[in-house]
Amino acid sequence: MNGPETNLRQLLRSMQPELNGGIYVYTVLPPAVAIDMAQVLATFREAEGLTAILPEAAARAAGLPILFRCAWITLTVDSALDAVGFTAAFSRALGDAGISCNVVAAAHHDHLFVPFERAAHALDCLRALQAGA
Repeated sequence: MNGPETNLRQLLRSMQPELNGGIYVYTVLPPAVAIDMAQVLATFREAEGLTAILPEAAARAAGLPILFRCAWITLTVDSALDAVGFTAAFSRALGDAGISCNVVAAAHHDHLFVPFERAAHALDCLRALQAGA
């Protein structure tokens, strides 16, 4: 079995973007919030607070502020965390199309959070990048 991919050309050729269903949001969790952490996709602690990404319905049910409504796209290639240039390549393609992108790199895949209303265009851009690799 091969390990995670590090070759940029192969990463781009096999990234296979998939749109996950639903609407997701970025929010900041207050210190005393009562939320089911099983609903939370990702968190990051900053000096200003704990940023969380979770389904919009869960955030609204908990009365959390909505900072960014987004669609979640997973690049299904098993990308190595030390691969060079992959994030730059797909973020440039999206940036050239005027689509903002927030990236979460996990152990196996890269996860992109793009404006919800731009999800279809983002997928088209990523598939065009893949086809041209």
